[in-house]
Amino acid sequence: MAISYHRPTKIVVDLQAIQQNLKNELAHNQGKDIFVAVKANGYGHGAVAVSKAALEVGVTGLCVATIDEAIELRENGIDAPILCLGIIDISVIPLAITYDIAVPVATLDWLHAANEMLTTTPLKLHIAVDTGMGRIGFLTVEEVKEAALFIEQAPAMTWEGIFTHFSTADQEEDMYWQKQNQRFKEILEHLPRLPHYVHVSNSATSLWHDDLGNMVRFGIAMYGLNPSGTAMTASYPLQPALSLVSQLVQVKKVPKGEGIGYGKTYETSEMEWIGTVPIGYADGYLRKMQGFHVLVEGEFCEIVGRVCMDQLMIRLPKPVATGTRVTLIGKDKDKEITLQEVADYLDTIHYEVICSFSERIPREYN
Repeated sequence: MAISYHRPTKIVVDLQAIQQNLKNELAHNQGKDIFVAVKANGYGHGAVAVSKAALEVGVTGLCVATIDEAIELRENGIDAPILCLGIIDISVIPLAITYDIAVPVATLDWLHAANEMLTTTPLKLHIAVDTGMGRIGFLTVEEVKEAALFIEQAPAMTWEGIFTHFSTADQEEDMYWQKQNQRFKEILEHLPRLPHYVHVSNSATSLWHDDLGNMVRFGIAMYGLNPSGTAMTASYPLQPALSLVSQLVQVKKVPKGEGIGYGKTYETSEMEWIGTVPIGYADGYLRKMQGFHVLVEGEFCEIVGRVCMDQLMIRLPKPVATGTRVTLIGKDKDKEITLQEVADYLDTIHYEVICSFSERIPREYN
């Protein structure tokens, strides 16, 4: 998809806000290594720029979801440790070695097959333990012990880490979190030794729980967003880093009784000023946003009619000049539209909202 530089719609990312969130996290978790999650194009913020900004303030490494995401970072001059959190096919192992990317192991079958492919350069491995997420990882102490012993005895494998992932760390009721934590603790106690990295903390665990690890996988909170939505208050202030802005490309006076948008789902109840904004569901600003609002000159303006693939229409309180800024997420004068408000309107989470913004929208950094 081509990036649309020649239209006024853009995502503006405040790298200083990201760095301040990280400084707060580094102070909150002194003595632990911080790996920041930049998967999914840095949660929509731009993986390369975010990674470089994060490394400037002293984080240890980076987490991605796929080998291709890791390769993008390497090819942009980033030489910090990278952990791929997704299972890779054994055919991809040579790339992991070439680009010095640590990868997870979750089954003994994968481990044996991988060993058959290796030569001399060690493959860095993190043992994944499924303590109750049901996603990836070994389920039993016996499997983990067998995997650890195998890696220790394989000359071309390095046991770099062991980890699990909590499914309810962002909820106030912590009974299931405690259950998962205890399972992981029991597995660690049965191992003859521990690897360099022991990690269980995502953003939510880091903010609200004491854990067993010496490394944090810091994700959504780095971008200034509360992992729990509005359920719990963060341990320290989080500064949102992303704004979504555009401009009015046409403003017109529409008579009473006229339909706006596909399906005529909105009809003017009187003479109305209608503005058109060049953003739509192909950009990840979803069709369901009809009825929500944007900010123009510090005033909330309703989105009227269905959001189109590339454009949407808003009802203005008065005639406004074309080229006037439109804020879809962010601040305008004394008003603000937050990602959480957009997520609530769509009945989803802010993670999904930011990850849905397409590559067509250019990212600008300040």
